[in-house]
Amino acid sequence: MIPAAAGLLLFSQPTWANTDNTSTAESCYVEGLSDRLRCGSVSVPENYNLPDGKQIQVHYVILPAIKPSFPSEALLAIAGGPGQSAIENAPGFDKIFSKVRQHRDILLIDQRGTGQSNLLECTGEGFEGALSINDSDVDIGAESQACLDGIDADVTQYGSNTALKDFEAVREHIGYQKLHLYGISYGSRMAQLYMRQYPQALSTVTIDGVVPMQQSVLHIGDAISRALDLLLQDCQNNTLCQQQFPQLAADFAQVNDRLSQGPAISQTRDPLTSEPTQLTMTQAKFMGAVRMALYMPNVRALIPHAINQAAQDNFQPIMGLYALTINSTGIAAGMHAAVVCGEDWQRFSSEERQQAEQGYFGREMLKGFDQSCPIWNIPAVDSDFSAPIDSAIPTLVLSGELDPATPPSWGEMAMEKLSNAKHFVAPYATHGVAYQSCGNDLIAQLVSQGKVDELSDECLNKDVRRNFYLNASTVEAIPQKTDDSVPASAQGADHD
Repeated sequence: MIPAAAGLLLFSQPTWANTDNTSTAESCYVEGLSDRLRCGSVSVPENYNLPDGKQIQVHYVILPAIKPSFPSEALLAIAGGPGQSAIENAPGFDKIFSKVRQHRDILLIDQRGTGQSNLLECTGEGFEGALSINDSDVDIGAESQACLDGIDADVTQYGSNTALKDFEAVREHIGYQKLHLYGISYGSRMAQLYMRQYPQALSTVTIDGVVPMQQSVLHIGDAISRALDLLLQDCQNNTLCQQQFPQLAADFAQVNDRLSQGPAISQTRDPLTSEPTQLTMTQAKFMGAVRMALYMPNVRALIPHAINQAAQDNFQPIMGLYALTINSTGIAAGMHAAVVCGEDWQRFSSEERQQAEQGYFGREMLKGFDQSCPIWNIPAVDSDFSAPIDSAIPTLVLSGELDPATPPSWGEMAMEKLSNAKHFVAPYATHGVAYQSCGNDLIAQLVSQGKVDELSDECLNKDVRRNFYLNASTVEAIPQKTDDSVPASAQGADHD
């Protein structure tokens, strides 16, 4: 078990055609997209200080422009995690950037240690095993060592600065003169580093769900707690939710307190096989399921019902949330550890530790990395790594008000020395504004115009809130009395 810091979205595993490990791009297809794409790879040193040493292949996919009006430009979309594959997210990126793709290529690079680029993966329990396991008994140190022992790589060479050199090598290999960057979540860190190291290669930048250079991702514990408080407030302020779940905050505290004393064990049916199995509901599973559900607006709407049922000893809805999110982030654990242990864990001050330990999420995350990072033994980045980015590149900063990972204050922090930037907060978005709103249109406008002056956040204020589920399938109250002229089966709630 490797502790995780953040996650984005996971799409389909790619299927390759007509590709090999050469540096020549070939026609290919990726599962989830019917278009013929271009796939290739570039050979780079695993350790740039040893250029004649071990080489690794960094894979890329190009979603070609519909009308290639700007053949020397592309939009580079950088995935999150850290540890997610950009190529596996190809269908999602294609949807977001459909307007950009009308005239410019979309470039996806599997960052070293992810996807097709020398994946640093650790195997773990599948869903069936995860249901019954008591995760409080897991030895994180031993699992970290086992993971490290199973990786054939110099894990010290998989940090962000080294990966950035790969990105630039891919750009030069393909021949793009200018890139428009989009970085989501941890990808926003990579985008900011690109702004620092290779500003001459960039035309515009969008950072969405921002991890500012000044901030360790271990502060995510505070962000999760904030997002959970917003959820409880939203339910309290929603008439139907408040009526259905009048004591939601107390219900949550009750379940959390109970599970902190030990797991609740019951019999259930495996949602994949329908076979009887044991459900060991621990505090970590309960809190983890709630945490991950906060990332997605449609799943977030189920949380009050799941909490309420758990307070009545029915953990089936929470198990459903858990099933939706387990293994859903697609994070390569080895690469994740290489980044977080070298760039975030070691810069966490004693004061920050004291603050993190005040809440469950921060305390548990810090405890996990305290056990795993000494085993990974990744050298700390230089102190100037965390300096704010000083840049005049046209930059759009996007934050979701309900974001459980990178709150708006993080976006504001990133703005410190961005002299040609706008920061927009989407009031109804969680993590990934471009996925959930008109943010994708704003990005297309930025790419087209090359400036932020005329960008407006008005469209982000459109109320796209969805109601909370009052039971497992309905979002509106079911009438207590039926109209004789209408069959009862035809009355009731709207369904999503």
